[in-house]
Amino acid sequence: MRIVLCFPVTEKHIQQIQAAAPNAEVVNAGQERIDEMLPTADIFIGHAKVPVDWDRVLEANRLQWIQSSAAGLDHCLVPGVIDSDIPVSSASGLFAPQVAEQTFSLLFGLLRSLPLFFRAEAKRDFTRLPTDDLRGKTVGIVGLGGNGRMISRVLAPWDVRIVATDYYPVDKPDEVDELLPADQLDDLLAVSDIVILTLPLNASTQGLFDKERISKMRRGSYLINVARGSVVIESALVDALASGHLAGAGLDVTEVEPLAETSLLWDDPKVIITPHVGAQSYRRVDDTVDMACVNLKRFQAGKPVYNRVDKQLGFPHPSVIWRGETE
Repeated sequence: MRIVLCFPVTEKHIQQIQAAAPNAEVVNAGQERIDEMLPTADIFIGHAKVPVDWDRVLEANRLQWIQSSAAGLDHCLVPGVIDSDIPVSSASGLFAPQVAEQTFSLLFGLLRSLPLFFRAEAKRDFTRLPTDDLRGKTVGIVGLGGNGRMISRVLAPWDVRIVATDYYPVDKPDEVDELLPADQLDDLLAVSDIVILTLPLNASTQGLFDKERISKMRRGSYLINVARGSVVIESALVDALASGHLAGAGLDVTEVEPLAETSLLWDDPKVIITPHVGAQSYRRVDDTVDMACVNLKRFQAGKPVYNRVDKQLGFPHPSVIWRGETE
């Protein structure tokens, strides 16, 4: 059995994976060799950020399982993989604490007018400017997976009302006041002062927040996107900010990455932009390898792996999300 890796592992991580599968050959392909090596893999662990010839992989008829090192699966859920029998597992929820911290950084930055204060600071202008409050707001979370649930937990003590939508509106956390099915998104938008996007990118969410959808958000509300940039149409967002329909936007992701230097979002004082760093953590690779090794042992033992996704939807059912189990 050959296990092909494609994420920034070190020698200690390779040894840890080898210990979890002592009879396997572990190959660290990296981004440089992943297209070459993937057709020879029985198991793929990682995230290919370069083009991969998936047709060649499928023609080899060798790949038995994909364990993504990312929560988003657009890098591997190509039509051929979706239609195949190859199971795919994600890293859904693994970086939820970091994504929650990033969400709060963007949200509080907007509420407390930090873009305006940073501009004033650069000019040595010590002038009080208006700010907003989180307390008393209704927060809508679009996509109550691992990240959405962690954000709701962190939000709960702030005296807010939390409404969420999800494809699997089950097991409502106590801190969520109302959990709606995904097709009631417009009902969430109608009551939310803050809308946080934590949903996956798939055929049904691509461009979901277009001009029409954004117009259904409350006037003066805020949009935070820590999901995938392509969920929001940039031109529609720019227009909503310019008209004052939206009070602000916090974006860790953008429709096209990197964001074009000519984008009007850069100079808008109602916008905070970070370059897709929500899941960054000094423990990211360690945590990824820990989870991958648990799943690797389960896969070899014929047990169901954690975070196995519905390939049509691109994310796992809440009941199978890994929550730190060791076996």
